[in-house]
Amino acid sequence: MKKVIFLIVLSFTTVHFLYAQSAPSKEPVYKTIPSIPPFEIFTAPDSIPYKKENLKKRKKTILIVFSPDCGHCINATKDMLEHFDKFKKVQIVMASPMAYSEVLKFYNDLNLKDYQNIKVGFDRGYFLGTFFEVRSFPAIFLYDKKGNFKKTFGSDTPFETIAESL
Repeated sequence: MKKVIFLIVLSFTTVHFLYAQSAPSKEPVYKTIPSIPPFEIFTAPDSIPYKKENLKKRKKTILIVFSPDCGHCINATKDMLEHFDKFKKVQIVMASPMAYSEVLKFYNDLNLKDYQNIKVGFDRGYFLGTFFEVRSFPAIFLYDKKGNFKKTFGSDTPFETIAESL
């Protein structure tokens, strides 16, 4: 009987301590480090490394984490291209953790070679997805001319709305 009472008391004490421990509220990394992260992607169509250092200075930047087989990503990219006149002065980096062959197919299927300010590439190691704590595709992040984080957009945000935030 003493063992049963001991186990009941131990159970209640353990549960009490578990609920007493509260996780500290944690800001996402991209908000605590508000500058463009030191990424590296391998661009389509030639698999050449493209890094943060390759970005032009004093230009707004949009980073997009996407998946080439995602319907939302395909539609969002088409929407961006439909409103492309509003994005001509913005550098856009589209990074995917999917296989390079899939990224290349996406690049070719959407004729992204026609847009000089868009870089599309394979993010080996999913660095950007981890940095931004991406939970759904596409995830879109806007940086100002100084390279400071400005705003994030979800997968259902029309590019016309994103253009208004530039």
